Amino acid sequence: MTLRITYQPWGETLAELVDAGRRAEQAGAEVLWVSELHRSATGTAAALAAGTEVARVGTSILLAFTRSPMVTALEALDLDELSEGRFVLGLGSGVQRLNEDWHNVTFGKPVPHVRETVRNIRLFWEACRSGEPITAEGDWEPMSIRGYERPFPVLRTDIPVYLAAMGPLMTRLAGELGQGWISHELCSPSYLAEKVSPDLDAGIARAEGKSRADLDVVVSACCSISDDLSLARRRAAGLVGFYASVRTYADFFAFHDLADDQQRVVEAFRSGKGADYLADDVSDRMVDALTLVGSRDAVVERIAAYEGLADSVKLSPPTHGLAAAETRAAQEEILAMIADLDGAA
Repeated sequence: MTLRITYQPWGETLAELVDAGRRAEQAGAEVLWVSELHRSATGTAAALAAGTEVARVGTSILLAFTRSPMVTALEALDLDELSEGRFVLGLGSGVQRLNEDWHNVTFGKPVPHVRETVRNIRLFWEACRSGEPITAEGDWEPMSIRGYERPFPVLRTDIPVYLAAMGPLMTRLAGELGQGWISHELCSPSYLAEKVSPDLDAGIARAEGKSRADLDVVVSACCSISDDLSLARRRAAGLVGFYASVRTYADFFAFHDLADDQQRVVEAFRSGKGADYLADDVSDRMVDALTLVGSRDAVVERIAAYEGLADSVKLSPPTHGLAAAETRAAQEEILAMIADLDGAA
């Protein structure tokens, strides 16, 4: 298998998360990813960077608009220093309601907003040690910095920037600007091949001198391993239900011939069920199509289906609607499988 195996560790505490990351690193995971919702991505990344030695540490994702580009650039430099050059900055726009209602920040037009954000971050990395003015015009992120000179080391001015994207316009932007693209948590091989890859290729074509080999295509996959298929499905169903409750993903579910299945989840959500507690309304068809479930051999076979389409697979344990003990058990199975995969490689 030529796919790079990467992992998003889970922990009920930061100490447990770092321990899981360390064990994933020892098992052979090449990148350890952290998310941003219930924890700060930068805080969690710092803990992982300090607690590991070899694996790269990446944000999947850090919200692009809830910090200024300068603050994001500074945090990335600090994390790169802390990890001794192992940091990957993964950015995503998030959705409008989260930005405007939860964080009170401007969402705007997300594609040009992300473009200006990435431009400013890279400009700051290049110029922050010179003491010269840093100026960038823009509709969403104008920047004018004078009288600033970073007195600390800058380990790298070319920290990799990965962009998370699902829609075609943002996916093309990821192909054009990013060193990597990170998929939505649900992304089947067929969806990657038919819907995502053409847009990534179109974005790559817009970047002078760039080829497909210059882009790390990272597919995210919720993974639930058990010889008891019903148990494996039940653990992963909560994640599928969480996303199926959002009508924005209607086209995604329709692509997989799951429109009616999604509608049943939406109706359950509207009836008052919490978004994390919709597992009982998720069909087996949905789980089988969109997650990696079953015995270890079956899951390895499902991972191999991404060969030739993705460069990296980001595995993560199920969490939605589950007790900590169940997520912990699912994580142990994944870590054991990663060790086997690394040994086989």
